[in-house]
Amino acid sequence: MFDKLLEAQQKAGEVKKRLDAITVSGSVEGGQILVTANGNKVIQSINIQASFLDEADKDELEELLVTAINKALEQADNVSQSEMAAMTKDMLGGFGGLFEK
Repeated sequence: MFDKLLEAQQKAGEVKKRLDAITVSGSVEGGQILVTANGNKVIQSINIQASFLDEADKDELEELLVTAINKALEQADNVSQSEMAAMTKDMLGGFGGLFEK
């Protein structure tokens, strides 16, 4: 059983590395604001088009940034859940017979 726990820990580390390599994004205003994150929900970059920045006021910009960030984090959460579900499925397959005599 200890071996299975070590295997689960190793697979979780592998999933984290895969999620670090996955890029997701959230955009608003037709791509005028683009937020990029990785699958581990870490914001990687925020890109605001200069033409939009010249015309936007502070309140509008802040509101749209929050929306774009939330979209990116939602995408990251979806990817993370999919990866964890796949890992769990693999692990449960490996536990099949663990409790049998």
